[in-house]
Amino acid sequence: MNRLFAAAGLGAALIASTAVAAPPSPLEKAFGNTIVSTYPDGRKGELYLEAGGGYTAKGRRGDPSSGHWKVKGAKLCLSQSRPIPSPFSFCTPIPRTMTTTWSAKAVTGERIRVHLEHGHQ
Repeated sequence: MNRLFAAAGLGAALIASTAVAAPPSPLEKAFGNTIVSTYPDGRKGELYLEAGGGYTAKGRRGDPSSGHWKVKGAKLCLSQSRPIPSPFSFCTPIPRTMTTTWSAKAVTGERIRVHLEHGHQ
């Protein structure tokens, strides 16, 4: 009888923990894929987020960079460590879904169009 109550209690705890678990972040779709930013001049930059909090990028001029990312509220914040460590983070809103193209601002302040491409380009 005690085992029955224990199993029922464990099942209820699992259901309760599932009910209060946060929904997956849209950023999870970016892992293993490429976030492509298209600038007004037509050039493109690429960003690769790693699940562990690192990133690598290729700027619109082809210049490589890397660093760390984290989520602050509803924003993705990037802190560059290479080629030159940056003393500040660049934060941009996280779209509700990464299945469409969205608008954003580049670190330069320019309006860009952003979309997710399958795979690591």
